[in-house]
Amino acid sequence: MENETKNIMIVGVGGQGSLLASKILGYLLINEGYDVKVSEVHGMSQRGGSVVTYVRYGKKVYSPIIDEGEADVIVSFELMEAARALKFLKKEGRIVTNTQKIDPMSVVLGAQAYPENLEDKIKEKGIKIDALDCLSLAEKAGNIKAVNVVLLGRLSHYFDIPDESWMKALENNVPSKLLEINKKAFEYGRDA
Repeated sequence: MENETKNIMIVGVGGQGSLLASKILGYLLINEGYDVKVSEVHGMSQRGGSVVTYVRYGKKVYSPIIDEGEADVIVSFELMEAARALKFLKKEGRIVTNTQKIDPMSVVLGAQAYPENLEDKIKEKGIKIDALDCLSLAEKAGNIKAVNVVLLGRLSHYFDIPDESWMKALENNVPSKLLEINKKAFEYGRDA
């Protein structure tokens, strides 16, 4: 096992399931033998407010907090949230993001416009970005609320962890009545 601590920042909008995603990821990494720290939510978790959670893992992790320039991966449920979190990404870091756009209150009220071409602007900065229409894949799986698990399926590409371990993490953290939908959502994200 590596001595280096790895940092995953999960950003989204309240109500999208980022807390469940961090719980599943934490469970997975603990079962893989890592010391894991998962932060509390930072931001407004009410539907529509920004939500940020941190998942840190390694041989020994002392703090749950990720500072600017420390995130190995940013998992983003929404494009503007990905753009807001860029300052936390390491130089060689990666963003795994849903391409969905959710207007913040300032846009809804007409005070601002949603920034155009965010994905292209992120790429122009030389940042590795894996962008996927997770909402469509979640809908295909049977529930639009499974965007979080589609994102985890996509994230699984960047881990050397077998699918069986990911499935076990789902089985132990997702209600049984939603398990099959979530397994499909994971597979769609992984295979996209």
